[in-house]
Amino acid sequence: MFKLPRKLLADGNPSSGAVAEGKAGEDRALIFLRRQGLTLVERNFRCRSGEIDLIMQDGKEIVFVEVRKRRNSQYGGAAASVTAAKRKRLILAASVFLQSCRGLPACRFDIVAIEADSLSWLKNAFEA
Repeated sequence: MFKLPRKLLADGNPSSGAVAEGKAGEDRALIFLRRQGLTLVERNFRCRSGEIDLIMQDGKEIVFVEVRKRRNSQYGGAAASVTAAKRKRLILAASVFLQSCRGLPACRFDIVAIEADSLSWLKNAFEA
């Protein structure tokens, strides 16, 4: 069994249109994932290695969620924008988060892709 760390960071205030739009996308993803039965553990977890938008719990599994929002799919879409470099930063940040847990829980990396009014949930989108 593992023990989750206490919440480390509070949500920040949006300072620009892009930040506000990103936060709205994260809010939408969070509502969607909660409706699917997941529980929020941490939002906007930041460390030297990077940031994880949402850390959720799905049963006994920890889910690291990257939220991507695009107005359209002109440049490959929201999910395609999670590059190899971004995946590497997510994996490193997840490793930092997991160091604060007692025991090593099962975990996965999901992507919530939002394009216009469409939301797609890609479970286990990539592996560490």
